[in-house]
Parts: sequence; C-alpha cells; structure tokens
Amino acid sequence: MADLNEKLLRDIIIEVLKETGLGNEQVDFNSSSSAPTATVKKAEEAVKEEAWMENVGVAQPGRSTDEVVIAIGPAFGSNQTSNIVEVPHKDIIRELQAGIEEEGLKSRVVKVYRTSDVAFMAVEGDELSGSGVSIGLQSKGTALIHKRGLDPLNNLELFPQAPLLTLDVYRQIGKNAARYAKGESPTPVETLNDQMARPRYQALAALLHIKETKLVVKGKPADEFIIHN
Repeated sequence: MADLNEKLLRDIIIEVLKETGLGNEQVDFNSSSSAPTATVKKAEEAVKEEAWMENVGVAQPGRSTDEVVIAIGPAFGSNQTSNIVEVPHKDIIRELQAGIEEEGLKSRVVKVYRTSDVAFMAVEGDELSGSGVSIGLQSKGTALIHKRGLDPLNNLELFPQAPLLTLDVYRQIGKNAARYAKGESPTPVETLNDQMARPRYQALAALLHIKETKLVVKGKPADEFIIHN
C-alpha cells in the first residue's frame, strides 16, 4: 500500500508539472530587468479570477481596528474554484465574511502571491489588517486564524483537515477571528476529526498544493479583492 501511494503521488506530481506549463522557475518581481519575462507572462495569463472576485489593486495596510483580513492563496478563485471536497470558494468566502459581520466587524479579502504556505499567507494578512487579526486560507481549504506579532507557526487556531471543514465551520472561523480582533478569548471552533482523512486525501492534497505553489510570485505584493454576490 505504501509503495502504491508513493507511486500515485509521483505520477500526480509529474502530471501537475506538465499541466501548469510554467517550468520550475518562479517569478521574481524584484529583478532589475524592466522587461517582463516569458515566465511572468505565463503566470499572469494563468491567473484569471472568476467574475465574483474583482481585483481593485495592491492591498494597503488597513487603519480600521474593526476589520479582519481574509488572506487567500494565489490559486484561489482562479486556477482552483473549490476546496479539496468541491465546496465552492465563493461559498467559503461568503461564510467567513458572514461570521465576521455577525460579530459587528468588517472583512477585507486579499490574495497573497508570495507564498502557498497558509501560515505565511496569514502573516501577510495580519500585517495588512487594521485589527492585526487575519484568516489564512489555502485554495484546498486549509485555514487558520493568526494575530500580528505571533510567530508564523504560532497561530490562534489551526484547521488542518480541510476535507472535514463544512460551511458552518467556516462561518464559525469568521466569528472567532472577529472575536479575537475585539480582544476576546473565544472558545476554539469545534471541528470533526477523522484519522483516515489524511491518507484518503493525501494524493489530492499534494496535487492541489503543487498547483497553487506553481503560481507563487516572489516579491509580488498582495492584491485586494471585492467579493460580489
């Protein structure tokens, strides 16, 4: 079984690398060259957000203490449109925002390009958040709540088993993030636990993570998005 899983993972990785067509090179926006490279052009062409996501430009640090930033991965709503168990990204964002709003706060959505690691997405998000609190959200659905000043891996709450996260759980994640932003100490969000979830979804999780990682753009600042109903 172990040999089969390793072979399956190897085949998936090879297939994804072929599918993306971006090679092994990552784009560097800090390059001194003024001319866009072919890799840059391919990366830009690869990312076309769905109509419900409107890019309004480079995200600026927030000044309002009553906001929570939702920091999404580079493939979110573009190359990937649902999480690992086919829950639409649009519905996930709506529930996170609804949970935040139910606590009397507002949300901002930013797309992080510099990393595909959910912890570092959240770190970039809370640097932009007026309250200093953010939700990191990978395209495959893994999420966490983070607060400015904490080490990247020292989060407030972590939700690693994406296949078990329902829309109701995402809503509760939004609510708790807002409570932290208000200075409260909420009870952690309850989630399901299935020891078989990891081996069952391991290959698919690897595929989705590789696809997202291929869209990482070194040095590119986060963009802010307006979410339309």
